Amino acid sequence: MLPPFLATALPYRRGIARVAGDAIHFVDEGAWPDDAETAIVLCHGNPTWSFLWRHVIRDLLASELLRTRILAPDLLGLGLSDKPRSPSRHTLELHVARMHELVAALLEGTRAARRVIVVGQDWGGPIGAGVAMRLERDAPGTVAAMLFANTSVLAPVRPFRPKAFHRFSQMPIVSDAVFRGLGFPVYGPGRFGLGGVQGDRRSISGDVARAYRFPLRDLRDRAAPIGLARMVPNTETHPSVALLDEIGAFVTRFDRPIGLVWGTRDPILGRAIDRHEKALKPVFVDRTDAGHFLQEEVPELLATRIAELARR
Repeated sequence: MLPPFLATALPYRRGIARVAGDAIHFVDEGAWPDDAETAIVLCHGNPTWSFLWRHVIRDLLASELLRTRILAPDLLGLGLSDKPRSPSRHTLELHVARMHELVAALLEGTRAARRVIVVGQDWGGPIGAGVAMRLERDAPGTVAAMLFANTSVLAPVRPFRPKAFHRFSQMPIVSDAVFRGLGFPVYGPGRFGLGGVQGDRRSISGDVARAYRFPLRDLRDRAAPIGLARMVPNTETHPSVALLDEIGAFVTRFDRPIGLVWGTRDPILGRAIDRHEKALKPVFVDRTDAGHFLQEEVPELLATRIAELARR
């Protein structure tokens, strides 16, 4: 059960599916499975959950997209999905596998299984692209388009230069104390919290900040934020590297529409837009004054662009 303030903010159909023994929570809106001809899959990253997409979902539902199903799953360890208590459980392979299995199961036997649009932000970018890659492997031509926002879906740049946030996550003992004991960054104050990476810090405050804290209120459930931070590679032997290279190769050779919507005031990935625009030759590029979690600042633009891809 969601507390009243969250139930009001997330008034959508929701479900829970068991995937390889793990319970995965997801929003399932729009057309019913038997009526849908297109599926839009919205992939969040670290340390958020499907709540991040609530305004985008609202605007997509208002855009009069016909026969379109909208899926917004919670990554394992975040939101209302099961929460493994070891950071080492969080690997890129695990998250891609769980999301691929979930999407494939939800779409199995429906017309929408043959026309999927993948949207990803933060770790949701490579995870969503990994899902798209495996859907294409299963049935070529399945993925109609992709949209990426403040993420990195290209092969990692060598030499590896992770941000201070990710370098800190690798520090033994102290990073565990801060990420798990203090709830960083979800419980971080001021510029050290989620609002600190926004164009408008007020965009994540009050009940919105409470909503991001809610799934991680138990200290024992806080393995995912540090686990996903440690998924960022810092050496050639890091376990994420091979799959990131494979995903990057898939995205760069993808021959259907790709769109980019970016928050340029993001201190983490704001500058990554240039590399992605050059490599992916997108059908549209929108640069905004938003920050990292641009779903909180420019949801109307995201929904408009996703709807454009769905109507192609």
